[in-house]
Amino acid sequence: MADRVTNGPVESPASIREAVCVNTRKIYDSCRDKDCVDDLRVYPTESSQAYIENALNIRPKSARLLNVDVSVEPVSFNRGYYTVDCTYFYAVTGETFPAGQTVTGLCVFDKRVMLFGSVGNVRTFCSDGSLVGADLPTAVVSAVDPICLYCKLADTETVIATELEHRSIPEGIRAAFTEKLVFNDTARRWFATVGQFSIIRLERDTQLVVPAYDYCLPEKESPVTVTDDPCTLFSRIHFPVEEFFPPDSISESEDYRSLK
Repeated sequence: MADRVTNGPVESPASIREAVCVNTRKIYDSCRDKDCVDDLRVYPTESSQAYIENALNIRPKSARLLNVDVSVEPVSFNRGYYTVDCTYFYAVTGETFPAGQTVTGLCVFDKRVMLFGSVGNVRTFCSDGSLVGADLPTAVVSAVDPICLYCKLADTETVIATELEHRSIPEGIRAAFTEKLVFNDTARRWFATVGQFSIIRLERDTQLVVPAYDYCLPEKESPVTVTDDPCTLFSRIHFPVEEFFPPDSISESEDYRSLK
C-alpha cells in the first residue's frame, strides 16, 4: 500500500508546490441515460386548448427543460444504496394541422434510478447556522433540453384511465407560462414523445489531499470597461462568417441531436 500523503510542501519535479487539504464533494456513483419517453400528457395553455379542439394533428416543434425536482431515499435492503427520484418539467411547443397555430403546454416525466452513495452519520454545521452535511448524499442531475420527437392528439374516450391522473404542479412551474394551464378533463388530449439526455450522480462532502501548483491568479485583463459605448463594444465582435456560410458537415460532437 502506498504511503499516505499529508498536506504540506512537496518535493517534486512536476512543479507541484505542496499538497493541500480541501473540502469538496466526492462523486460516489453516477449514471448517464438516454431516455425516449412515449406519450407524455401535455397540459396546454387555455388558448392552445382552443386550437387543439379543432385540429387534426400536431407537429412537434421544440421542448424546453424548465426544472428537475430531485429527492433521495435510502434503499432498505441494500446498505449504501439510494433511490434518486427525478421529476422533469418540460415546456413543449407544437403546431396544429391544418391551421398552423402555435400551441404550448407543460408535460412531466418521472424517473427513478438506484445509485451507490456510501454511508455516513455526520452532520456538519456552519457558523452561519446552515447544515451542509447530513446522513443522505446529495443527488445532482445534469440535463440538456429534450428533443420533441413526436406529437399526437387523442379523444377522451380513447385515453386509458392511468393517463387521466392529475398532477401536482409547483407554482414556480406554472409561472413559467404566460397563460393558465388546462388540467381538467377535455374533449381532446395532447401527447408528446421526447428524448432526454441526462447524467445523475450521488455526492458527499469529504476532505481530500490534492496537489497545488500555484495560486490561481487570473492572467487575462478585462477587455471591456463600463465607459465603452454600444458601438465600440459592437466593433469588437468578430463577424459571424459561419452564420452566413453554413458548414458542409457537422461532427457528432457538435450536434448531438442529429441522427446516427
